[in-house]
Amino acid sequence: MLPEDLMLLFIDEEDGRVLMDTTSIHNALAGAVLLELVNAGRVAFEPDGKKLAVVDSTPLGNEFLQESLSRLTKPMKPQRAVERLRTHVRDNVMAQLEGRDVLSVEKTRMLGIFPTKSYVIRDHEVMSELRDAVGSVALGYRAPDERTGALISLLYAVKALHKVFDGDKREMNARAKQIAAGNWAGDAVRKAMEAVNAAVMAAMTAATVAATTSAGSS
Repeated sequence: MLPEDLMLLFIDEEDGRVLMDTTSIHNALAGAVLLELVNAGRVAFEPDGKKLAVVDSTPLGNEFLQESLSRLTKPMKPQRAVERLRTHVRDNVMAQLEGRDVLSVEKTRMLGIFPTKSYVIRDHEVMSELRDAVGSVALGYRAPDERTGALISLLYAVKALHKVFDGDKREMNARAKQIAAGNWAGDAVRKAMEAVNAAVMAAMTAATVAATTSAGSS
C-alpha cells in the first residue's frame, strides 16, 4: 500500500534512522492513506469539488484502511481529512510493515536515558526495489506511474525528497513539482493528488505556526 511504501522511504536502510521529523511523516502518511481510500473508490469529491466524502462504506479487507475510513464521518475539506487521519497513523503503518515481516521495531534508549525506537529492515529486497523504482523517477531516469508519482508528490509536499534521495536538490524539486501536477494520472486521481498535496502542505504550515506560537508564549 502507498502508506507503507512511503514510510519505508522515510527510513535509512542501513542504520534504521528516520529521515524526517514526526510532523512531516504523520502528515505525509495521512495524505497517503487518503489517496489509498480515493483510489479504492471509497472516498470522492462532492459535486462542487470542495469536500471529500465517503461514497462507499462497504467493509474493506484491510483493518487499518477500514479504521481510517471510519474517521471520515461527514464530508470535509481535504486538510481536515488529513488531520483526522494522522492520529496514530505512523504506529498503524509500522504495524502493517511488521505484520508483513518487512521490518521490526526495536525499543532503545538515546544516550542510555531517553526512550526511542529504531527500525530494522528485514526484507531488503522490498526496500531496494522500492528505492530503485522511486529514485529512478526522482532523478529523471524514467517517467512516473501512479505509484511512483504519488510517492514523489507526497515527499515533495513535506520537503523530504532531498533527504530521502541523493541528488541535486533544486533539480529534484523542480522535477517533483512537475510530477505533482499529475500528468501521470487520470482526471480523478490528479484532482485528488492536487488536493491532498495542498492539504498536507497546509497541515504542515498550521503545525509550524502552532509550534511557533506555543514557543513564543512560554
